[in-house]
Amino acid sequence: MLAYIQLMRLDKPIGTLLLLWPTLWAIWLTGEPYTYITLIFILGVFTMRAAGCVVNDYADRHFDAHVERTKNRPLARGALTEKNALWTLFTLLLIALCLLLILNKLSWLIAIIALLTAMIYPFMKRYTHLPQVTLGIAFSWGIPMAYAAIIEQFPLTCWLLCLANICWTIAYDTEYAMVDRNDDIKIGIKSTAILFGQYDKFIIGVLQAFTMIGLLMVGVINQLSLVFYIALLLVAILFIYQQWLIKKRDRKRCFRAFLNNNYVGFIVFLGLFFV
Repeated sequence: MLAYIQLMRLDKPIGTLLLLWPTLWAIWLTGEPYTYITLIFILGVFTMRAAGCVVNDYADRHFDAHVERTKNRPLARGALTEKNALWTLFTLLLIALCLLLILNKLSWLIAIIALLTAMIYPFMKRYTHLPQVTLGIAFSWGIPMAYAAIIEQFPLTCWLLCLANICWTIAYDTEYAMVDRNDDIKIGIKSTAILFGQYDKFIIGVLQAFTMIGLLMVGVINQLSLVFYIALLLVAILFIYQQWLIKKRDRKRCFRAFLNNNYVGFIVFLGLFFV
């Protein structure tokens, strides 16, 4: 059972939370957050994130054993077979389908596109140095899907949130990739951390700045209260703290910077919750 929990990353929910926060931002900005749809989306995020982890481990099953951070994953260490992983994926997708059928047809269309993006993401690191961009897109589909399910419209706020979230995701996943950079170079895996090279910290800072600009524009367009802007000030402080953590590119500190983004998502949510 522990191996299945590890396969779905239920023991390490950071990825799930980073997918959940932007989805909740969108739900709250629709103006109708207190519905059963919120629960469906929360369950859907947990289910699809688990499915994404299974696909990722299946795709990387021959690479993970050679990377320090991933060598003890269930497939890499032989605790589960490829067949176990595929059956787990089938079960999770079946659960996700049951949840999706409760929503409207516009949501179904976006969900199909989101699923395809999530499925191809693990393979992008073999062909491009920009898999983090694919992840940013995959982690942003929950935003238009929330708008589709609740108000069946896609206002400017929806797309600003998407762009802000894509920039934020690329930034924090580059911090994550900095942890594995040396191992990835050895085994031929590509990432933005490798692509950016000595400019990694600067580009992460630029992406964080664009994230802030996008969220500020959301606040202005929706005439949000002072609470939201206080939340963004706290987010800016967290981004500065992350820059301090990654300044020497130490593996453990880069990973701490990545984990710190959970607080970023949570604080933005609080800023929306209390407006």
